[in-house]
Amino acid sequence: MSIADTPDNTDSDMTDSTHTNPLSASMVLLMATAISATAANMFYNQPLLPSMGESFGLSEGTMGLIPSATQLGYAISILLISPLGDSMSRRNLISSLSILLTLALMSVWISPNFGVLLVASLAVGIGANITQQLIPLGAALSPPESRGRIMGNLMTGLTIGILLSRTVSGTIAEYFGWRAVFLFAALLAAIFGILLRWRLPANKPRVTMPYPALIMSLFTLLRQHSLLRECALTGALWFAAFNALWSTLAIHVTGEPMNYTVQQAGLFGLVGLAGIFGAKLAGRLVDRLGATRIISASLSLVAAAFVVLLVWGDNLAGLVVGIILLDLGVFGAQIPNQVRVFSIDPDAQSRMNAVYMLAYYIAAAIGSAASVKIMSLAGWHGVALFGLSLAAAAILHHLWCNMRAVRLSVGAASSD
Repeated sequence: MSIADTPDNTDSDMTDSTHTNPLSASMVLLMATAISATAANMFYNQPLLPSMGESFGLSEGTMGLIPSATQLGYAISILLISPLGDSMSRRNLISSLSILLTLALMSVWISPNFGVLLVASLAVGIGANITQQLIPLGAALSPPESRGRIMGNLMTGLTIGILLSRTVSGTIAEYFGWRAVFLFAALLAAIFGILLRWRLPANKPRVTMPYPALIMSLFTLLRQHSLLRECALTGALWFAAFNALWSTLAIHVTGEPMNYTVQQAGLFGLVGLAGIFGAKLAGRLVDRLGATRIISASLSLVAAAFVVLLVWGDNLAGLVVGIILLDLGVFGAQIPNQVRVFSIDPDAQSRMNAVYMLAYYIAAAIGSAASVKIMSLAGWHGVALFGLSLAAAAILHHLWCNMRAVRLSVGAASSD
């Protein structure tokens, strides 16, 4: 048997069965809300870093390990758990992940020392793999005529979770302390775990493949598909830049000269809701203008954001404009880039998504840790230059891959 997908002949194809039983509006709402609540766990700790660092007596450089541990746990789960969505019932997998996520969040809540906090934060990242099961499940269960709309709703849930997480955590921490944030998150994880177990259909796996072969197929897919490599590296660069800003923003605005509270730092997440409009606009325009143009325009916004943050990032107006541009750009690029990934091989959606998101969150972990360290050494302007460098690298790589694809297409046409 080859490493390519092998259909399970004993089970009917999942997408075939769903043509007669499409996702209901209430099911889509539940999945989108669960994605939002789960994704938020990846970012709750970012505006809390000053408070968490004070609790455990941490330096600024050491504080960066907290969000990095969560991002690293997520990357590990994408590599080792996400591919299982192609070969086992996602409902059972999501139930197990819900239990892990709830326990991990409770461990952060009661963590007695920095070591326990890091291990628990890593486990939170692993449990948050629920999002990477629900998104491919939504794509697989959707009838073709409504797949784009349903995926847009699910991705909107993801965007809201990422952006509002900081506002929610900052507000709760202001009145009840940073630990209360994770108790609240644990209760949400338990509730959604029960609801998803009750409502999700017991889908049948698309492939039969031993686990080692399933994991090795990730590297085979990466080697075989140049478009997957392009999408993964370009997305990794801009997401590292995105996390560079958000991992250091609370440190920047709670210090001199702004001296904002943790709650006020978290409110910058509301500014980031501009990303929702970027995602919706990109989703509407991608079929008409093509993914390449949308991604190019979006990455230009990311670069412009860091120019604004470099020059005017020491005042409120500059921060607001920079964050709006950054979130418009990042989420405007995300939709067309992920559409390209899902289009490569419909029978390997979980694994294609795993490769793509693995690059994303390894870069996020590196961007978080590096930016906090840069902040301690070179201040806010050093972080802004770091983000600008990452954005410029993403633009250059995207354009170079496009030019190469055009040359290959012209060469193939002339040879015919």
